[in-house]
Amino acid sequence: MALVQYGGGIVGMRGSIAGTVHSKNRYGNYVRARTTPVNPNTNRQSAMRNIIQQLSQAWSTILTATEHAAWEVFAAAIVRTNKLGATIKLTGFNHFIRANAFLLQNGGTMVTAGPTTLNLPGADPTFSASASSASQNIAVTFDNTLDWANEAGGLLGVYMSMPKSSGTSFIAGPYRRAGVIEGAGSPPSSPASIAAPFPIAVSQQVKVKGRIVRADARLSDPFYDQSGVGA
Repeated sequence: MALVQYGGGIVGMRGSIAGTVHSKNRYGNYVRARTTPVNPNTNRQSAMRNIIQQLSQAWSTILTATEHAAWEVFAAAIVRTNKLGATIKLTGFNHFIRANAFLLQNGGTMVTAGPTTLNLPGADPTFSASASSASQNIAVTFDNTLDWANEAGGLLGVYMSMPKSSGTSFIAGPYRRAGVIEGAGSPPSSPASIAAPFPIAVSQQVKVKGRIVRADARLSDPFYDQSGVGA
């Protein structure tokens, strides 16, 4: 279904209608034919589908009415922005799934209790990443004084785009999970070295995405750093 914003005329549109896809890039709005992508059904896709199914069943069969209510209270306090820039609110179920899917994908444990702190973690303003062709690793710099780094159960998930040619100035993804940096009472050292999920070569461009999750399952919006691959 397309998401449309009306003004004096249609000023913004996202999504698909009857075989056409409406979107926007840095050059402006565009329309293209809708295609049905091939489903490669990789092990990573199957694992994530299983996680979503597991969490959906947990919401229905494991969480108590009190826990449901706590997630709904949390959701009511969180204002988000959709693709057209309009403010929206997700449901408690949405927040439970998005946060716990991230936790389980990154080796964490499902959190059933709804967060009582009614905000999302902010981005790490120091986040940066440099990739090395020689080591095939990403050196991830982060602020280890942030709260997530100093609590057991806090995580920084790290994802990397497929490498692009040296002249590429804009990378939109997709991203593959590279690894995770775990918080603890004694915080992890920065920078952290994480194996690149794709083969990389000198002068290629890669974009690295980070997301923070707190021990209470509050998940940040993603933040990014793009750079060329070094020797």
